[in-house]
Formats: sequence, C-alpha cells, structure tokens
Amino acid sequence: MEQNKKITVIDGQGGSLGKTIIKRIKEQYPNTEVIAIGTNGIATASMLQSGADGIATGENPVIVAARDADIIIGPIGIVIADALHGEITPKMAVAVGQSKAHKIFIPVSRCNLTIAGTNKIGLETIIKEIISSIKDLI
Repeated sequence: MEQNKKITVIDGQGGSLGKTIIKRIKEQYPNTEVIAIGTNGIATASMLQSGADGIATGENPVIVAARDADIIIGPIGIVIADALHGEITPKMAVAVGQSKAHKIFIPVSRCNLTIAGTNKIGLETIIKEIISSIKDLI
C-alpha cells in the first residue's frame, strides 16, 4: 500500500528533466504527492505540464520544500552553490543538503561539473532507477 510521501522535484534551466521525472512518478504512483520547484519560471512552467500536484519557483520555495519533503529528486547541482548557470544559490544548496529527506540525485555533467563514470549511462536508465528507488522508499 502506498504511503503518503511528499516528493519534491527540483529542476532549473528548461525543466525538461524534472518534467520527465514527474510524469513517470505520477504514472507509476498516481496517489503520491509531487511538488515541482523550478529555479526559474521556465523550468516551473515545464514541470507544471507533467501533472505535479503543486508548483513554485525560486529560492524560498526550495528552502521550504527541503524542510517538508520526504524525498527530494533533482540534478546533482542542486547541492552545489552557483550550479545550473548560477541558478542554485548558496541557501538553496544548503537547504537541500541539510534536509532530512531522502535525496535522489541525477548525475548530470554540465555547468563545470563532471561526474566520473556516468558518461555511458543513459537518461532512460537513470529514470528507471529513480522510479525503482521511489518504490523502495514508499
């Protein structure tokens, strides 16, 4: 039986990664609450189209969501100040890093960030692993 876990998906830039993940989560776990937090308006608008239960944009929503979430999903850059072309503020990175939520980071190598060993892993494989991890957590 699905528990009522609050999943927060944080994404920036165009939001397409977050949009895809939210869509898959809602397909697999339709009764799970998913909140989409964009680091900019374009990312938020993109994730809104995915069926998120709630949306918000910017630094303070990331900070608040980090306190309330059971699971946080996003690119690894959400815990690195100034990542995503400067969209991640130091306060955002600290809030996510210090959150008691279980964190699932997507190994995205962009914006002066390289994650060694991930260059042969496709996004589809990563998304399947995320969905599987959620099953174990809820």
